[in-house]
Amino acid sequence: MNNSIDNGQGSIVIVDDNPNNLQVLSGILQQAGFKARPALSGEIALRAIAASAPDLVLLDIRMPGMDGYETCRHLKADAATRDIPVIFISALTETADKLAAFRAGGVDYVSKPFQAEEVLARVRTHLQLRHMQRQLESQVAERTNELRVTCDALRESQGQYRRILEQTIQAIAFTIEKRDPYTAGHQARVAELAVAIAQKLGLPPDQIDGIRLGGMIHDLGKISVPAEILSRPGRLTGIELMLVKSHSEVGADILRQVEFPWPVMDMILQHHERLDGSGYPKGLRGDAILLEARIIAVADVVEAMASHRPYRAALGIDKALDEIRAGAGRLYDPDVCRVCLRLFETEGYLLSPLLSS
Repeated sequence: MNNSIDNGQGSIVIVDDNPNNLQVLSGILQQAGFKARPALSGEIALRAIAASAPDLVLLDIRMPGMDGYETCRHLKADAATRDIPVIFISALTETADKLAAFRAGGVDYVSKPFQAEEVLARVRTHLQLRHMQRQLESQVAERTNELRVTCDALRESQGQYRRILEQTIQAIAFTIEKRDPYTAGHQARVAELAVAIAQKLGLPPDQIDGIRLGGMIHDLGKISVPAEILSRPGRLTGIELMLVKSHSEVGADILRQVEFPWPVMDMILQHHERLDGSGYPKGLRGDAILLEARIIAVADVVEAMASHRPYRAALGIDKALDEIRAGAGRLYDPDVCRVCLRLFETEGYLLSPLLSS
């Protein structure tokens, strides 16, 4: 963890219309070394944040005038403040209230009465995630700029360009899997299987290169999911599952400004879509789903089911292939399924046991 976060350094705006709550939260944060900036209303908070952006916001929901939901929506609508993590702290305990908080743009929810240790743990976790996100965004921007310069200088050296791009993708994949050691190698194995399927489908080499790189970072958006959720051995709550499911959209958003020669952003966005519209995030159907995403989807399901996860033991390749067989034409592309089954059942394909980014 970043030392500055360990030491409690960081500016946090606390928004609550109850002065006692502000005093208690300020004391907890200041004792931990954070700079606490109290605000008695959403309107006051927005003005304070516009004047000097904090690293994180703790936000009550029920307040006179502008409530917490509206305050959060204002922050998320402004390009200058939309990336500031917002943790809701409220006495509202209904699931609908919590879902509304996440829909408004919150990253976490703490119920009142709260424990000081829980508040500090959540604050530190989200500050660390924000720090990692900034590092990743900086790496992507820096490496993208390097790639553009390289492309200008080496237009006739396509092979070198591809090698540099692959190194960038590998660096991003490594960053993701460092946070989730339980699934280390998952993206590399998915990419390898997706490439094998694409080759058997007779796709052109350039398209296969894009599938390989898309597969290597298809779970990029999990950088925004708390590590304790990714590695939890038990069943996830509805809200936690919603956070995990958001990873395809988050990953696409991270790469939105990156100019790849392939539709990598759409591969990441669509790899959990299903032919019958039961997938996410858009509920796309049939051919509306990119072919590359349909290939990665099948490879992703096979690798995930065949491998160990914190919440269950490995189901094995036979169970994984049964799932593909049962879902062919309904959930998964039938041609992709046919080729995948042939690879394992006829041609002796094996998932690489030691692949890692």
